[in-house]
Amino acid sequence: MLASVFAKTTRDRWKGMAIATVSLGLLLLMAMSVYRDIDLSVYSDLPEVFLSIMGIPDGADVASLAVGVLYGFYGALTLAALAVSMGSASVAGEERDGTIGLLLGNPKSRTNVLVSKAASMVLLVGLGSLALWGAAPLVAGILDVRMGGMQIGPYALHLFVNALFYGFLAMAIGAWTGKRGLASGVSAGVMALGFVAVGIFPIIEGWENVAKVFPWHYFDNGQPVINGIQWGDLAVLFGATVLLAGIALVGVNRRDLRGQNVGVTLLDRLRANPMTRKVVDRLAGATRVSRIWIKTASEHQGLLIITAYLMFFVMGVLMGPLYGLMDQTLLSFADQIPKELYAFVGAGGGSMSTPEGFYEVETFGLMAPIAVMVVTVVIGARALAGEEQNRTMGLLLANPIKRSRVLLEKVWAMVVYAIAVGFSTFFGVWLGSLIGGLGLDVGNIAATSFLATLVGLVFGALALALSAATGRVRVAVFGSVGVALVFHLVNSFASLNDTLAGWARVSPFSYYLSTHPLQNGMDWGNGAILAGLTIVLVAVSVVMFQRRDLRETG
Repeated sequence: MLASVFAKTTRDRWKGMAIATVSLGLLLLMAMSVYRDIDLSVYSDLPEVFLSIMGIPDGADVASLAVGVLYGFYGALTLAALAVSMGSASVAGEERDGTIGLLLGNPKSRTNVLVSKAASMVLLVGLGSLALWGAAPLVAGILDVRMGGMQIGPYALHLFVNALFYGFLAMAIGAWTGKRGLASGVSAGVMALGFVAVGIFPIIEGWENVAKVFPWHYFDNGQPVINGIQWGDLAVLFGATVLLAGIALVGVNRRDLRGQNVGVTLLDRLRANPMTRKVVDRLAGATRVSRIWIKTASEHQGLLIITAYLMFFVMGVLMGPLYGLMDQTLLSFADQIPKELYAFVGAGGGSMSTPEGFYEVETFGLMAPIAVMVVTVVIGARALAGEEQNRTMGLLLANPIKRSRVLLEKVWAMVVYAIAVGFSTFFGVWLGSLIGGLGLDVGNIAATSFLATLVGLVFGALALALSAATGRVRVAVFGSVGVALVFHLVNSFASLNDTLAGWARVSPFSYYLSTHPLQNGMDWGNGAILAGLTIVLVAVSVVMFQRRDLRETG
């Protein structure tokens, strides 16, 4: 049993890890080739704290800068996200799919099942880290770039342990709650919060040590890519990982596991309340299929709550007062930061010396579109393929309802959730500006939040199209997220090279912050392009869904 669960889990998950590592290697090739043509002497005059925050070692060369960007940022987030996906699916995912009973019906214990799942996660994350270790010198050799004294092996080890921490955090939460959405949402929130905090707190006088509270601090604190293995930092992360593994083991053995998804949805709660029962019954009708979008929305309520809270409170409200606490002397150097650094976070041309630039870098550069994509991609990927995977599509279509209506109601749920995250971001940033006395224009905040919502909908619609075309949730998720990552890097790096600048316009991200809407207001042409892309992808989804034979065997 142990061997079969381990083998099946590894077989089901290896493709995602392989695609991710190969893609990161190709992106490293692109980044290193772009930075090879940049004069890196501009970094020598920047304050050390800025270099540390951006992961740039003293005396940075092309290789260290490209590796720092791709591995220290995109690589670390990607590996950790894959580990979170595997950890949250280990127990809670089996419960949600109603397959935990099949596993435990065999003569093996819960402990064996959990250990086999954990072993598969450790193996795949380890192989991914080894692949990134080998990719760096390979790419440098292809481009004839000198690696110097870079410590790629120790850096890969830090990537490995960091990713395992978040994977086992998700596993522990899932083992105790049986809720995959909660496990993945909380783990991703801890990861995102730590990433942001480690970047901000070092430039707030008196708050430097607060960064040590966050696990992300122990990943790259001692610059292992230059200084080698930081044993103290690794000990903290590894010790916390072992503790989380123990917590997961206790949780899965103490709790009554669910053989199917029996959670109470938002729709169920509203129906149970006498004050809202009539309204909800009118909206939902006598059966669930009469308002599919409400059912779909209720299934993802936990994900929305976590994501909206993170954007409203952490990336919105808190950022205003934090900006006021920052060392103004350091902020005065912000105008000297080259645009190549701002390209890392998709905010090329911005400047943290102004409140608008600060919010553009910290909140809107990456976090806002990612937050919207978290809900749109999940809903888009599971909208159709999820119903097929759970063998519930036949129940829907057995009713007098067209395929196109099923799809469009799923789209409506995706749009509603995207707007909810966008509004949370808008309201949080506006309130943060008000509390911090930053004076951001309300209309410009709304414009930027609206564009972030539209970008998220583009990739949610792409996930929907892949879901409609293949009927595979993982293909839809990994495909849309991978395309989003490639387009983000194309938009960021192509603009730094005159010969590649034209390619930036093929990326949807080019129509997001390129006109700096937080400073200049809404660009309706860019908004129309993003909305048009979403509509086209939804139309493609309808055609693909209408033409395909649906799977009813999982």
